[in-house]
Amino acid sequence: MGKLYVALGILMLCVAGGWGGNICTTRGVNSCKQCLAVSPLCAWCSAEVLAQSSPRCDLHANLLQNGCGQDYIEFPISSVTILEDRPLSSKGSGSSATTQMSPQKIQLNLRPDDSQIFSVQVRQVEDYPVDIYYLMDLSNSMKDDLRNIQNLGTKLASEMRKLTSNLRIGFGAFVDKPISPYMYISPPEAVTNPCYEIGETCLPMFGYKHVLSLTDEVTRFNEEVRKQSVSRNRDAPEGGFDAIIQATVCDEKIGWRNDASHLLVFTTDAKTHIALDGRLAGIVQPNDAQCHIDKNNFYSASTTLDYPSLGLMTEKLSQKNINLIFAVTDTVVGLYQNYSELIPGTTVGTLSRDSSNVLQLIVDSYGKIRSKVELEVRDLPEELSLAFNATCLNNEVIPGLKSCMGLKIGDTVSFSIEAKVRGCPRERQKSFTIKPVGFKDSLTVVVNFDCDCSCESQAEANSSSCSRGNGTLECGVCRCNPGRLGSQCECSEEEYNPSQQDNCSPRPGQPLCSQRGECICGQCVCHSSDFGKVTGKYCECDDFSCVRFKGQMCSGHGQCSCGDCLCDSDWTGDYCNCTTRTDTCMSSNGLVCSGHGSCVCGKCDCTQPGSYGDTCEKCPTCPDACTIKKECVECKKFERGVQQSCSRRCRDEIETVHELGDRGKDAVNCTYKDENDCVVRFQYYEDASGKSILYVIEEPDCPKGPDVLVVLLSVTGAILLIGLAALLIWKLLITIHDRREFARFEEEKARAKWDTGNNPLYKEATSTFTNITYRGNM
Repeated sequence: MGKLYVALGILMLCVAGGWGGNICTTRGVNSCKQCLAVSPLCAWCSAEVLAQSSPRCDLHANLLQNGCGQDYIEFPISSVTILEDRPLSSKGSGSSATTQMSPQKIQLNLRPDDSQIFSVQVRQVEDYPVDIYYLMDLSNSMKDDLRNIQNLGTKLASEMRKLTSNLRIGFGAFVDKPISPYMYISPPEAVTNPCYEIGETCLPMFGYKHVLSLTDEVTRFNEEVRKQSVSRNRDAPEGGFDAIIQATVCDEKIGWRNDASHLLVFTTDAKTHIALDGRLAGIVQPNDAQCHIDKNNFYSASTTLDYPSLGLMTEKLSQKNINLIFAVTDTVVGLYQNYSELIPGTTVGTLSRDSSNVLQLIVDSYGKIRSKVELEVRDLPEELSLAFNATCLNNEVIPGLKSCMGLKIGDTVSFSIEAKVRGCPRERQKSFTIKPVGFKDSLTVVVNFDCDCSCESQAEANSSSCSRGNGTLECGVCRCNPGRLGSQCECSEEEYNPSQQDNCSPRPGQPLCSQRGECICGQCVCHSSDFGKVTGKYCECDDFSCVRFKGQMCSGHGQCSCGDCLCDSDWTGDYCNCTTRTDTCMSSNGLVCSGHGSCVCGKCDCTQPGSYGDTCEKCPTCPDACTIKKECVECKKFERGVQQSCSRRCRDEIETVHELGDRGKDAVNCTYKDENDCVVRFQYYEDASGKSILYVIEEPDCPKGPDVLVVLLSVTGAILLIGLAALLIWKLLITIHDRREFARFEEEKARAKWDTGNNPLYKEATSTFTNITYRGNM
């Protein structure tokens, strides 16, 4: 990428040169050193004789075209040279020298305002030795915890053997400074027995004591822990930071090994005192970060030195390559999480009330530490700025990031680093260090600032070419003695010729020397300014007239050059107030702005409706985890959906299983229907290292097509059943009707009132009729 920018810059300058000028020829420089400072593309011709009107400061190709010989051209080229490059190791234990970072030493040759890109590789090797120092709060509230860790050494060794074959463990304890108001001084018995008032017996109060140096004899750890007793302090906060700084800097007492991972486990159930709290006891001397463990293994300066600051702890932990683990109870876990954000390489775990889960907490914290690689920079010269790009998993380049998460032991990650120099320091060679947090390995970068021209060493004082010895011939031009001016020192300041003033104005009618200098012998002598330098052939340029942002020129992230802000490598914009880095927008899930927005000038612009937070991590109305991870299952497991962005958005590891197991409260079971109407079941789980894993059922549950024979038989059977049911219902209705009619008959029969001796239905056979027309005998 850096080479592309250089090529584009050359193309633009060449086009500008075709129109009569470029950045090299328009800045009015008059020395080789000034020319090199204008731009990395500028070159200087040191030949004494040069074609008339040809600029000495120009593009390299233009100088050659104008007749300047290659031997007379000053054009230093920035470069990277690898000085030491041992290959990465694959295993830790058993090898004489383990290498987890490559290369180990490089040299940068940089000319002003130029940059170079170099790469480093980091690998978490397998079976790397581990040193664990257990630092415990022995105040009275931790009595139950002390009993529960009496066999911790054996259990911890058993668990850690799965990760390393070379483990050493040590033990130390702390309470608080043994001085009022932190300790009990009344009644007098409370000095030797702080638990006197509660009717118990405990140890006199102490600041920090070193109990057991790091050893591979884990049974000794158990024995020493069984010997310990608690003490009691007066105020709620403890003096744990005193113990941390002593356990860090006392290398010989603790026994930290060079070729090992260093874990400092800090357990407590209370807050801790910080720097300046010692004033309560009249302690005003700052902590000196020196080892003060006496012959009895107690912290001897507990009552004379103040508590250490977070900055001091961070510095010493980094120097000693120690990873700090805060194992604290839920009441104070928020406080220590805030501390961990200020101390690189620190993890926080929630400790149960009786420390029964401390073993799993240590193992999980070690897993988190080993799953992350984060680079830190030490002693970076102020003239340099660094820009990082990370290549973590799947060979995906993440710009602006200097850390990788979700790694397995044995994974190799790489970082490309662009180093850009601003200006020229007085000291022409400086060095700085880049190292992974918690690693002993580091990369030493030696920087040579190529600000000088080789022709300066061949300067000829009082040269005859400079008007008979009135100047020094240096790099092809005369550097005049005081009182002399002109290209060949031919003019004296005492001489005056009005016609020479025409040479001090770019065009007729314009002010001489831009009204910021005096025209002497046809040459502008620029005035000095309290604000900065005034330069240029006509004093038209300066380094203080650029735009300001929040009171700082070029926002403090660039240099002012002739009215224009030349931004540092990782800044852009007219004011240089917009950073191009994206590491500040990275969320805990490894996505820029949690996938809910874009990174604009180093800050997240949340575009997902309902999302908010520094990294857009909060979004109550956003799709839930199942909906989000569904896309990852579709594209990574079944290779459906948008494949182009799959590797970038879905960094989850896919594992195919036959059944979804119970992985506790951190697992979420999900179900959805795909495009084929099949039911897909998977489980979203985040392990102790922060890595996201998707367990997917191997085969989706798809609906099967209908069986024709079964359907036919079912329909036929249904018809028969319906017909039979209809016949039964008809028969039932007929039966009911007949029974009702018979009952009605019986009822009418019972109500009949005729004589049983006569048949009411009988009629005689003889019928009698009356003839209405018969009138008797006429």
